[in-house]
Order: sequence, then C-alpha cells, then structure tokens
Amino acid sequence: MSQLFTPVRLRGVEVRNRVWVSPMCQYSSVDGLPNQWHLVHLGSFARGGAGLVFTEASAVQPEGRISPQDAGIWNDEQQAAWAGIVDFLHGQGARAGIQLAHAGRKGSTLAPWEGHGPVADSDGGWQPVAPSGLAFPGLREDPRELSAGEIADVVAAFAAAARRSLEAGFDVLEIHAAHGYLLHQFLSPLSNLRADEYGGSFENRARLVLDVVDAVRSAVPQETPVLVRISATDWTDGGWTIEDSVRLAVLLREHGVDLVDVSTGGNVARAAIPVGPDYQVEFADRIRAEAGIATGAVGMITEPKQAEEIVARGSADVVLLARTLLRDPHWALRAAHELGVAAGEGVDWPRQYARAKLD
Repeated sequence: MSQLFTPVRLRGVEVRNRVWVSPMCQYSSVDGLPNQWHLVHLGSFARGGAGLVFTEASAVQPEGRISPQDAGIWNDEQQAAWAGIVDFLHGQGARAGIQLAHAGRKGSTLAPWEGHGPVADSDGGWQPVAPSGLAFPGLREDPRELSAGEIADVVAAFAAAARRSLEAGFDVLEIHAAHGYLLHQFLSPLSNLRADEYGGSFENRARLVLDVVDAVRSAVPQETPVLVRISATDWTDGGWTIEDSVRLAVLLREHGVDLVDVSTGGNVARAAIPVGPDYQVEFADRIRAEAGIATGAVGMITEPKQAEEIVARGSADVVLLARTLLRDPHWALRAAHELGVAAGEGVDWPRQYARAKLD
C-alpha cells in the first residue's frame, strides 16, 4: 500500500493524500487581487490529484508584499476573489490552504522576469520594514526598523488575515516564517540586531513568530489546522541553525501548530547551499524526530518513488512539490499510477478526463 496516497488528518481536516502543492509566487495580481490566472494555475493542481493546494505567499498588509504584483488577503475584495478559487479546489476533491506572509525587508521588489531588483516609490514601490535597518543585498537600501507598536500591528494583521481566510473557505492556514521574509528576519541573528524584547536572545528573536501563531490560533476555530513554514538553516556561520529550528519547533507545537513545513535559506545572499535531490529532507526528518511534531519536506522532490520513500520511512508526514508540478500539474495522478494505487484510494481522475486514464 502506498503511504503517499493514504489520507492525513490535521485537527478537523482530512486531506486525501500527502502530495501537497507548495506555495509558489505568481507575480500576477493587481492591488493584491487573485484573478483568472490564479484560478487556472491552482485549479490545475486540484484537478491533477494533489491533496492540499496552497496559494502563493499572500500578504497580510500592502507593505507585506514581495512585489507590487503579489496577491494579498488584507481586504474584503481580495477575500471574495479567493472564495471563488477555493470553491473550485473543493469541487475537485482537494483541500485549500493559504500561506499568510509579510516580506519585510525583501518587499518592494521587481517580479523575477523584470530583474529581481528594487522597485522605487515612483514606480509603485514602498519603503520596506524590518526588525533592524539592514538591507538585503541588491534590494531596497532603506528598510525601516519596526517600532513596538508597528510589531503589534503586524500581529493583528496576521490574525485579521486568518479570519478573512476562513471566511473565504480555506481549510488550512500556513504562516510564512522562512526564506528571509519578515518573521525569518526576526528569527535570525544575522538580520535581527534589536536590543528590545524582540531581539538578542533566542527567546526574544522567536517572540514575534510565537505572537503571530498565538494570534492566528486564537482567531480561528480549534478544528482549523495552523502550519508554519520555516527555513531550518541560514547555511551561514553565525546564522539560524537546525538546532535553533528544533528548539523553535518544540515551542510551535506547544503553541498549537500542527505541522512544520521545512525549507531552508533565503535570508543570506549568496549562501553556499548544496542543492540536490532530497537536500532538505534531513531537516524535516530531524525536526519530526526531535521536536515531536509533524513535518512537511520540500525541495527537489521530483519522482514518485522518491516522494513515497520520504513518507514511508518517516522522514516527513507529507511532501510539498513546486517546480515539478509546474512541469506536470497531473503529477499526483501519474504518481498514483506508477505506485500501483487503485482508483479512488487517495486520488482519482476527473470524470471529464477518464478516457485518458492510465491503466
């Protein structure tokens, strides 16, 4: 029996299989609104058999966007736009997840196909905020240190976004604390030089993440799963480490987080990262074993047998796929065929596509 295609339950939500769609920014929104591109993009993964489909990083405040073209969830219009997309995902048998995010000092950035550099105020950009006034190389050089009151506003924005997400019909919420964005910036001593209760010690640097978790957890019903994506290491001496991540994961579990989505890097430009198949799985494995919390593995997971082995040996509870799904949105259907999964066991072909079903 395939472990990849067994259901998984988090609180009150059962997901049909363990092939999950990792959040992937599309840089295709206007004023934070998802549109027909997002419907087709995300809908194709649900139609293709994925168990849980995550949106891209969706900003909780306008200044929390990575680029001016990022999606958001800070107003009623965005909430309504997401609701139609969620309905389609549900109609294909998938669960819908949203990743709540704030870019911090990596905000006001060009879309990748426009050059990756900073966006000036005159071109629709803004002054980014950060734990400390340290710029990320190659991006805006003027990040402003958040005041204590503004930190409280960020926490409140995450909670408000969580409530909007539930109103839009999302089943699962993920808090983005990875890849060098705001919450990761607070965690890492390389980007957080504060001298108040949000900087210095591990406990202080972890405070904002836990404040956000508590606010989100309080804003949604107990049966709603709350996940956190982290970067398990900065891949740089003096930065955030896997030991820090295990320690944080214990706290996340104690604060009501249901699964840690384990990635790495993003807070240090030109960090030496040994990218290759399964290169981040060891971190998900260690956090799962040492912190006693469910984990998701992500990064260069491309083949069905590879994904099956990760789950079967207990290195992670789920796998999250990204670029391989862009190449093949029906990856889950193909994987089920290759792994010998019977029809209806964790995945099935849409009836409109039944004539093309693999036997």
